[in-house]
Amino acid sequence: MNKTLHGLHRPLGSTGLTISPLGLGTVKLGRDQGVKYPNGFAIPDDVQARQLLALARELGINLIDTAPAYGVSEERLGPLLAGQRDEWVIVSKVGEEFENGQSRFDFSAAHTRFSVERSLKRLRTDRIELVLVHSNGNDVEILQHSEVYPTLAELKREGKILAFGLSGKTVEGGLLALEQGDCAMVTYNLNEQAERPVIDYAATHGKGILIKKALASGHACLGSGEDPVRRSFELLFRQPGVSGAIIGTINPRHLTDNVHAAATVLMGN
Repeated sequence: MNKTLHGLHRPLGSTGLTISPLGLGTVKLGRDQGVKYPNGFAIPDDVQARQLLALARELGINLIDTAPAYGVSEERLGPLLAGQRDEWVIVSKVGEEFENGQSRFDFSAAHTRFSVERSLKRLRTDRIELVLVHSNGNDVEILQHSEVYPTLAELKREGKILAFGLSGKTVEGGLLALEQGDCAMVTYNLNEQAERPVIDYAATHGKGILIKKALASGHACLGSGEDPVRRSFELLFRQPGVSGAIIGTINPRHLTDNVHAAATVLMGN
């Protein structure tokens, strides 16, 4: 019998949100330029996207990750999630725009508010559970010298978002993001473990941690005979600070296999 994530949902720090240990990343629903994957891919049509979301729900996934920088991902998710909005915890971002094949960044108060309001419209919803700052790598500079975090705090008070944090690239940024916010998204996998101190801080302070590049964007490699997916999840879910990991696949078989591997690890089998 295939194992699923039903019954394995867990709190996202102290946000009050309960999430599946794996979330579905949706960059591939909206953008095929400037993405770092080993193989090319075709953006799924609406029928395929709807089937993928239905499969994710069947497998016990309730966490979905998107961003304005993911091309048309948010616009597509709005109608695709119609009638099932309350079944999903949506993560989106602010700060990065992707236009004409290029990223540009804007962390001003005006753009932050504009971006969240636009995401609400695109997603056809009255709230986004978690909004993360899409960092350009200058994490500390952004948090200390831009208006993005205070603006997200205002939007949280207004009920438009339920929690906020940073998808960053540095330990210093991750720690600062957790001191002042609810959640950090960090890179942690078999190849890269530099941001481990952020995970440890979250565990002792009741903050949320989401993992990006959990499978090293498909590049995870080990000795012969070892299952890289299972080994990756053993590494992640051994850390008490880890709330969930975002897996950005559009392949139904891969999604099913990933869920099975995560459930097996989490159930201690």
